[in-house]
Amino acid sequence: MVKIERTPTAPKSLALESQKVNGSYREADVIDQLKKDFHDKCYICELNKLTDIQVEHLLPHHNRTIKERVFDWNNLFYSCPHCNSMKKEPRYDEKILDCCQVDPELLINHIWLDNDVVVEAIGDCPDEKALMTAELIQNCFGKDNTGIRKVQCAARYDRLAETMNNLYRTLGEFKKDKTSPKYFRALRAMLKREYKFAAFTRYYVRSHLADYPELKDFVS
Repeated sequence: MVKIERTPTAPKSLALESQKVNGSYREADVIDQLKKDFHDKCYICELNKLTDIQVEHLLPHHNRTIKERVFDWNNLFYSCPHCNSMKKEPRYDEKILDCCQVDPELLINHIWLDNDVVVEAIGDCPDEKALMTAELIQNCFGKDNTGIRKVQCAARYDRLAETMNNLYRTLGEFKKDKTSPKYFRALRAMLKREYKFAAFTRYYVRSHLADYPELKDFVS
């Protein structure tokens, strides 16, 4: 999970749809703006180029009983169905970080270690939302309590592994020749928040800045 800069102006359809009995918060202008703002990535697992999306409410509206949350632009997030279903567990209600308001990378470490995913809150006494958010992200890569979830988690694990291996290869080439603009440009792209699984790529480089001081500005 990375910091997202949300467009401050709400899509026009939200105000119109909120006046209807069964108005929709998923009109085309909402989807288009969320897709753009969230870089076509699920805000939780950071899988990109989603073909199946959901508009997720950070704060639950409990079957529209809290109507002001249903059409609140600041409460709508771009999610994949897999992560949305995980977050719907009551234990996460109102306990997930708002990545449009805070920088999750300051509160959570996203670690790819020995071909395993380790997501952990930072500090000896971490914020409760950081703890719960870290748990949720961890589960989105490894909670296989049902057959469907097992397949969905494995797909995200495989994509993350591919991304990290590509990062390692590019870093290796860059270390051999740090004057090469090719690898410098490639790494700059991989370390942008827009990149798939950016929280993991950025954490790795931040943890190895002694080897790659030239990349410091890309992960700050």
